[in-house]
Amino acid sequence: MTRLKIDDVAKETGLTKRTIRYYEEIGLLEAPTRSEGGVRLYTQENVDRLKKVLLAREVLGFSLQELQHFLAIDTLLASYREGSDGYAVELKKQEELKRVAGGLAEQVDMLDLKIHKMEAFRKDMEELLSKVREAIGQPQTAASSGKIPSSGQ
Repeated sequence: MTRLKIDDVAKETGLTKRTIRYYEEIGLLEAPTRSEGGVRLYTQENVDRLKKVLLAREVLGFSLQELQHFLAIDTLLASYREGSDGYAVELKKQEELKRVAGGLAEQVDMLDLKIHKMEAFRKDMEELLSKVREAIGQPQTAASSGKIPSSGQ
């Protein structure tokens, strides 16, 4: 198994070493193994988890608290996939999964609201861009509209 030093992880994720250590401290990333000299040694799984954190933070706008909740659910589901220890444990899992489903539904609703707000803000920005271009006498063309063409074009 390949082990990466914190410098390598920072380069691959675009995070600073300080941020990576902070994410470990608050539990977004489990502490990696260390060499005999105390150097942090990360796995590709650690890097993939950091990339998931980045996606949720940057693209979806999750706060650190929301990220902790999101990753706790992911960890919980992974532990449930590993096996069962009897009927009582299965009932407890079912109850926990129902609670998790409610939390995930709230997250999806929150994302829908964020998407709606982003679309409204984008519309405002496009209108402002159009007015500015009109004021400077720049013609509005498909290439200069600022819109990303759909993949069907």
